Amino acid sequence: MKRLFIILLFGVFGAASLTVAAQSKPTCGCSMLPVINQIAVTVAPPFSPPRPIDGSVTLKAHRVRVIIEDQVATTSIEQEFLNEGSRVAEGEYLFPLPPEAAITNLTLYINGEPVKAQLLDVNQARAIYNETVRKLRDPALLQYVGRQAVQAKIFPIAPGETRKVQLTYSHLLKAENGLLGYLYPLKSDYVTKIPARQVSVSVSISSKDPIGNVYSPDTRVAVSRKDDRHVDVGFESATGAPTEDFSLYYSLSNGGIGATLLTYRDSANEDGYFMLMLTPPFQVDNVRVAPKDVILVLDQSGSMQGKKWDQARAAARFVLARLNPEDRFNVIAFSTGYKLYAMKPQPVVQAADAANWVTRLDAEGGTNIDAALTQAALQIDPARLTSVLFMTDGQPTEGETRIEQILAGVRARAKSNLRLFAFGVGDDVNTFLLDTLSSENRGQSVYVRPAEDIEAKVSALYNKITAPVLTDLKLELGDFTVDDLYPGAPLPDLFAGNQLIITGRYRRGGTATAKLTGKQSDSVQTFTYDGLEFRENAGGQPFVARLWATRRIGALLNTIRLKGETTELVDSVKKLSIRFGILTPYTAFLAQEPGSQPVANAPAGTQVAGVPRAAGGPSNSPAPTYTANLSAQSGAGAVNQASDANQKAQAAAPEASANAQLRSIGSRTFALKGTEWIDTTFDAAKQKITKVTFLSDEYFKLLEQYPELREVAALGERWTVVIGDVAYQIAP
Repeated sequence: MKRLFIILLFGVFGAASLTVAAQSKPTCGCSMLPVINQIAVTVAPPFSPPRPIDGSVTLKAHRVRVIIEDQVATTSIEQEFLNEGSRVAEGEYLFPLPPEAAITNLTLYINGEPVKAQLLDVNQARAIYNETVRKLRDPALLQYVGRQAVQAKIFPIAPGETRKVQLTYSHLLKAENGLLGYLYPLKSDYVTKIPARQVSVSVSISSKDPIGNVYSPDTRVAVSRKDDRHVDVGFESATGAPTEDFSLYYSLSNGGIGATLLTYRDSANEDGYFMLMLTPPFQVDNVRVAPKDVILVLDQSGSMQGKKWDQARAAARFVLARLNPEDRFNVIAFSTGYKLYAMKPQPVVQAADAANWVTRLDAEGGTNIDAALTQAALQIDPARLTSVLFMTDGQPTEGETRIEQILAGVRARAKSNLRLFAFGVGDDVNTFLLDTLSSENRGQSVYVRPAEDIEAKVSALYNKITAPVLTDLKLELGDFTVDDLYPGAPLPDLFAGNQLIITGRYRRGGTATAKLTGKQSDSVQTFTYDGLEFRENAGGQPFVARLWATRRIGALLNTIRLKGETTELVDSVKKLSIRFGILTPYTAFLAQEPGSQPVANAPAGTQVAGVPRAAGGPSNSPAPTYTANLSAQSGAGAVNQASDANQKAQAAAPEASANAQLRSIGSRTFALKGTEWIDTTFDAAKQKITKVTFLSDEYFKLLEQYPELREVAALGERWTVVIGDVAYQIAP
């Protein structure tokens, strides 16, 4: 009887593969018919082309538990396979190991009984990978060439039965620029057609030294600090296979402000990308926290009446209850006119009385924004850091109503120690006014949509800014050249329990010394960081490039919104959007649903995959234009644009690609056109095209010459990638 081999690739560390033999009874006079599913199949002997199978074997659960103790990471994996079909399945389990991993335990449970496994060295594993790729025409395994692997026999899985695989390995985390990194590849959207029904990763970090910065580029990863030496991290997904790897970075603190650096470079002859994280201690004593004045400016107009006003008063009470001992405060409520709680900032002992005063206020009258901001500016003490929390739900209707004149008045009265945080409630606010106020006064704009809670938004921001430890920051890198920093100068303040992330480009690689200066209470403090290594060669953490691009796009969109559209600004947004697959108002094609042509509805005159951005008509048809309405200052559309641009500009993690027809790999983005994945920077008129046959000797030589293309190769048998001024086109 012939045996049918099926490769099932799962998004585990290195993507485990399960070679399954499915048994069935002969029908129609043939000796054996394959079980039908959507995974590549081969019969041995002889070899036959890939065909679908029925998908009876599924990954019921994929659980990962990681314990990191003083840089030693022990990873325990549990996978549970379920045969939901009507036929028996059997096969082998192949698990590529992470580099330098030491197997401490491997247990394969079959009906509760352990099965022995074999450890393959790098050469044995390479032979299996390459042979599998050639036979099954499945390039996904090429990502794992050069790693050792674990191999184990799986006994037949009867219909309805499950098989549990448990694997444990440990390895030492390496430090780079003072940052320890842990990676567990979960990305399996193109490595497997079998989704895991439940995926979870939990990490517990414990250290003898205080733990400083903890960072993950995935915003879905939750971080919980027990104390300064113990941190728990978690990730769960029940919506199918994750599209990004699980990665985690953390540093050890010396009690001061730590600086950690991550870099990425596409190639040695191109500028690199960097991400510098500045992290104060998790907890600081009150002596090191700069005393501040907090001025609450509350819109009390009639349009706030009801639920909005109840939430606004609750937000004010929240802030007043969480002032530091040395802080001072005042409250200004405005409508047609304005009301002051006190004539000048008050000590914390008066906060409870002020909270009662706010509770008794009712919403009524018009909206005199100019008078309220004028009074807030008059409260500023030049000797103390002053945070103004300005909240409004509408346009100015009383007093000075011209936006430019209101801004001019604030500019004339504001001091360098002012930090203004604007909260726009609903869709009737003027986004130009709020964003200009916050950007010119080193603050932040937050938009509260109609279904959102004002108190939740205000409290979330105030918790981040409650304990400033270093203000008026200045960063110097000596003669080391860096460009396009986000955020740029002046830098935001540094607060206890929060990190400041700075992204940028750098030209030459090498070792740099960074000097950070700032005010701590009444004194100027200087922190020096030696030995920061900027990569000279290609490689590093690819998400750094995407994070920089996300922030730059946000900054460019804000510039367009607030200062007007220019050809140079729009072209910059388009180029970044197309290269990195980040949705913008100028690249509507990125928002299309799977199944539609990725080149439709895109801006005229730009190209991707060597095809003009037209709407799918004849090549001589005029390409449609797409004009982004970024000039609108109010309304739901304006608030959406403002929220999106601000989120991009302040992003702590890179923005994911917009839809299933785009795939981000490193700093490249590939668009699916028909059956081919094409590098979005490809332009047939500018690049020399070199055609390479899939699975040919030249194909494998190309992947040896450029190892970073192994992940690109996992896209399939048809793809085009740009390297320098050459475009390599892969096809059967």
